[in-house]
Amino acid sequence: MSRNRTTKLTNPFDSDSDTEKDVPRSRNSTQSSYSSSSNGTIFGDNKARYRNDFRDSGGIQNQSMQELESYAVYKSEETTQKVNDCLRITEDMREGASKTLVQLHQQGQQIERTHLIAVDIDQDLSRGEKLLGSLGGMFSKKWKPKKNGPIKGPKLARDEAFAKKGSHMEQRQRLGLTDTKTQSKPRNLPTEPASALEKVEVEKMKQDDALDGISNILGELKEMARDMGSEIGSQIEGLRDAENDIDKLNIRLKDDNLRARKLLGK
Repeated sequence: MSRNRTTKLTNPFDSDSDTEKDVPRSRNSTQSSYSSSSNGTIFGDNKARYRNDFRDSGGIQNQSMQELESYAVYKSEETTQKVNDCLRITEDMREGASKTLVQLHQQGQQIERTHLIAVDIDQDLSRGEKLLGSLGGMFSKKWKPKKNGPIKGPKLARDEAFAKKGSHMEQRQRLGLTDTKTQSKPRNLPTEPASALEKVEVEKMKQDDALDGISNILGELKEMARDMGSEIGSQIEGLRDAENDIDKLNIRLKDDNLRARKLLGK
């Protein structure tokens, strides 16, 4: 029995395939562990070590090349996720700014309509004052209404480009459409990158696309902020003019009411 065992172990006629079976297994196991670590389920138990940068396992300098490659892929995917989160935040900011622009447009229209109503009231008061002046008898003094200046009405100095843009955005908002003109075209990425370096390069391309989108949206937000500032300035001026005209109408209305009470008292 012992002789047979020794001959089995040292038989020169045995093929080397039996002893070499363990080598490809170890290679396959390392490849499979790398592929499983770099695909969607991402790195399994190694996540915790990657998150704290190998502080609990001797630091980065004490890691194997394969471990460092997986770590680089993990960090690049993590960076891509964070950049995409920033892109979503800027998209939400653009959506909020678009709604604010529509509200400013509607507010400007409301101020203009209110001022036009004041002009109509002025015309109605002028007709009533003529009637009040003709009343009072033959021997009474002719009554003249007190006018402290003409009613100017709205200046219609609003930015036409902003008004068109506001109405356009309002229509798109009612239809449930979003503005995607600044979205850049995504690149043609390789379908199945093989090595860790290729995977890192793919993540860099994704990050560049997301950063381009952020840059475009920030430029659009800057333009929106400029439009908001000019529109708010014109609305402040319009409100001031409307307030002046309404104050004039209030004074005239009080005087007309006194005249009407005197006539009714006679």
